[in-house]
Amino acid sequence: MAGKKFTYAPAPESRAILDLRSSYGLFIGGEFVDSIDGRTFKTISPATEEVLAEVTEAGEADVDRAVQAARRAYERIWSKLAPRERGKYLYRIARIVQERARELAVLESLDNGKPIRESRDVDIPLVAAYFFYYAGWADKLPYAGFGPDPRPLGVAGQVIPWNFPLLMLAWKIAPALACGNTVVLKPAETTPLTALLFAEICQQADLPPGVVNIVTGAGETGRALVEHSGVDKVAFTGSTEVGKMIARSTAGSKKKVTLELGGKAANIVFDDAPIDQAVEGIVNGIFFNQGHVCCAGSRLLVQENVADIVVSSLKRRLGTLRLGDPLDKNTDVGAINSAEQLARIRELSDVGEEEGAERWSPPCELPDRGFWFPPTVFTGVTQAHRIAREEIFGPVLSVLTFRTPAEAVEKANNTPYGLSAGVWTEKGSLILWMANQLRAGVVWANTFNRFDPTSPFGGYKESGFGREGGRHGLEAYLATGNRGRDV
Repeated sequence: MAGKKFTYAPAPESRAILDLRSSYGLFIGGEFVDSIDGRTFKTISPATEEVLAEVTEAGEADVDRAVQAARRAYERIWSKLAPRERGKYLYRIARIVQERARELAVLESLDNGKPIRESRDVDIPLVAAYFFYYAGWADKLPYAGFGPDPRPLGVAGQVIPWNFPLLMLAWKIAPALACGNTVVLKPAETTPLTALLFAEICQQADLPPGVVNIVTGAGETGRALVEHSGVDKVAFTGSTEVGKMIARSTAGSKKKVTLELGGKAANIVFDDAPIDQAVEGIVNGIFFNQGHVCCAGSRLLVQENVADIVVSSLKRRLGTLRLGDPLDKNTDVGAINSAEQLARIRELSDVGEEEGAERWSPPCELPDRGFWFPPTVFTGVTQAHRIAREEIFGPVLSVLTFRTPAEAVEKANNTPYGLSAGVWTEKGSLILWMANQLRAGVVWANTFNRFDPTSPFGGYKESGFGREGGRHGLEAYLATGNRGRDV
């Protein structure tokens, strides 16, 4: 999308920094290996549909190999290593991530479709920050508030989504290793490449073989990992539907489980809020990463007397966003991650129109190849509309209005989800009151989508349970009393 005042010459980031292999194996026991049955799949660039690499698909036997490698590393090396020594490895990984930040950012944008500016300025710096943070906790676990003798659980099976591939990896692996667990991780089938590059970083850091294992594949690979009897801890980030399946499959087992699932966050703007600042927060809340964010502010609740002003300012701002090549440093909105996700976004957007909401997108020319959807705003939305109730997971905003704070709370909480919310007002007392009333795991005040490794993140209701990040993120990987495995 061209800006109204300025035009920018293309500023593409170079792909020459990447040493992209034509094919990748599974990372098991510190080495890249072939699968037992030899199945593979292709990962493509969502911006161009170009095939980037052929990736090995792990079957049940491969998952079993990975879990056994993790168990050996846990029992023989990692759980016996002095905590400060474990911390050294995490510090080393964090520094290598920083050293290879440009390479990681380019690969993330290429495989995922997100703008390079976001990968470069948000994703990769946060990846390093999470490893640095949990490296510092490694030798301080007795002081974390979980008892005098917290111990690792054993082998953690971790399944991550495609929207923040490397960042979700860091959220899972860093606290698990800091606590003394070993890991088998399955990245999303559409975005496996940065996880496989992270495997190379583990080799570069001389991480003991088997401490981190990465198995690539689709849903069946994830199911085999979650249901494996040798896994002591399951961590999943993804859709609520899959999260419910995992909860059912692990019920009655001794596995410790954390689930970070879907969301339908309310971004609430009061009439005393600074409009320009709020508009920037609205844009960041829903159009960051093409709306592929579980905590995206996909429902905009605006106080009725300023709704017209906010919406007109928002439309004006959207007219300046640039959609296009994710590797161009000027790009604001990149590609939708897959054809399947694009189809869902289109379906729900069409339903929004059919149910009577008014649809608007800024003038925009979409590329001929790849998966693209323009930033879209729906006005005239009611609580009964599907676009106000269901997670779209794309750059689609539903606008509703309210008159009183009590009505705003009622509408914000009228959802099966409870992951996040935003409040925009100059009144500190109103912010605190709203934060206490909103049934959401995270409430941002006069900002949105701010993350820090020291702060816990997680939801209520169908948004899952458990917390990741901060001191709270350690608890999911620790046992006290007789809960942990004997070594």
